[in-house]
Amino acid sequence: MSIEGVRIRLEPLSVEVEVPCGALLISSLAQHGFEFPCGASGLCGGCGVRVLAGSLPVTEADREVFAAEELADGWRLACQARPQMPLVLECEQWRMDVLTDNSRLTAMGRSGLGIAIDLGTTTIAAQIIDMASGNVLGVETELNPQAAFGSDVMSRIKAALSGGDLTTVVRQMLRQTIVNLAAGREQEIAEVVLVGNTVMHHLFAGLDVEPLAHVPFATPHMGVQSFSPRDLDWPLPADCGIHFERCLGGFAGADILAGMVAVGMGSSEDLVALIDLGTNGEIAIGNRDGIVCASTAAGPAFEAGAIRMGMRAATGAISYVSLAQDEMCATVIGGAAPRGICGSGLVDAVAAGLSSGAILASGRVADGTKVFPVAGPVVLYQSDIRKLQLAKAAIASGFKLLLKRMGAQARDLKGIYLAGAFGNYVQIESAIRIGLLDAPRELIHAAGNTALRGAKILLLSAEEPALPRIEHVSLAADSGFQDEFANCMTFPEPLDL
Repeated sequence: MSIEGVRIRLEPLSVEVEVPCGALLISSLAQHGFEFPCGASGLCGGCGVRVLAGSLPVTEADREVFAAEELADGWRLACQARPQMPLVLECEQWRMDVLTDNSRLTAMGRSGLGIAIDLGTTTIAAQIIDMASGNVLGVETELNPQAAFGSDVMSRIKAALSGGDLTTVVRQMLRQTIVNLAAGREQEIAEVVLVGNTVMHHLFAGLDVEPLAHVPFATPHMGVQSFSPRDLDWPLPADCGIHFERCLGGFAGADILAGMVAVGMGSSEDLVALIDLGTNGEIAIGNRDGIVCASTAAGPAFEAGAIRMGMRAATGAISYVSLAQDEMCATVIGGAAPRGICGSGLVDAVAAGLSSGAILASGRVADGTKVFPVAGPVVLYQSDIRKLQLAKAAIASGFKLLLKRMGAQARDLKGIYLAGAFGNYVQIESAIRIGLLDAPRELIHAAGNTALRGAKILLLSAEEPALPRIEHVSLAADSGFQDEFANCMTFPEPLDL
């Protein structure tokens, strides 16, 4: 320990940080991509850490979130912690695998190296490409350091409008990401393409996010944002082009545009849908004759954010749940004892509860206890189920309204592509059971990281592939949205399956 600070060791990440004695841990943990879902207000409990060595005083916020036995076991809120002595903290819930894209793409005659970046609200995925061959030469993934300001886009907007610098922190991380990818070949990089939702687009570019803070969520800065390496202080050739691709409207950003490109929506004769089940849910439906798209505030529930015992898909997380003869059977990552639940496990658990009758269609726990046991010490609280209801209702209602806009029904679609990490790992049967997706099972396919794949296609093609007219629909301005949202809040009855 130095005279000015105390040393904090984070396990099982094997990372050490030093913080001023008595200072908040937030900034030090944020540098490692740790999330503070409620913007470090101490309300959600999503940043819990367990003291393995040393001591942290119990705060009033800790007492509001943790039960007495949890406090005795060393659980504290990282956002409220002010260490006075060296500590060892267990924080495995922040370790996660970030979904990338391993697809081989066709080269289009370009030369040099290029980098494609998917700047997500929660995660960042970047790949370096040999543009002559289309081969992926390297991959880097990170958690978005802006998570220190909150887990969803509205929290980030609020933080930026309150004076928080969310631009520098992400530019600096991406600078290091590029250095890691290039591994001494920085001068060979000819172009960098970034995609992300509208808030990520604006925060990276240093644009004013105030228009995105209120209805109608319309901003004048939707176009491609271009930079020189000097603008960003990135160690790349002076003539290297850096472009953040265009947004479509509201919170429908360059990521859903890239997703359309990735699944070939603009060239499809058949009507298809793309649903990105991330923190900022985005939906597109269309074909070569036209596309409609929208964004909807699903929040972090699909990633188990703000769920009392929610955690990342790491050792100890319940990832899958099934029902066998009315008994809950849980799969735990790493074969360890269950200590939390990740997004796919959350959806499975609620689906199993609905099928067993332990959870009612209203979302209430049937026995009136407001607690639904999953496995071992892991339980879902009534408030957790409500958060999942809100998230699934946001997606389901948006999907139905866009179908109506196209004059179509789910059975008219030839494919529904689920993008993003949650869409890749969730059991589709469970998603249907809770009413997240109201469509035939055979239409639904996991599509992986379509934003990153689309960014690579844009990088290799040097220009945006031809797309038909794209209409952005503001759900907030749709007179039927609130009614549809309310209708989608309840879970389907068994006979509805």
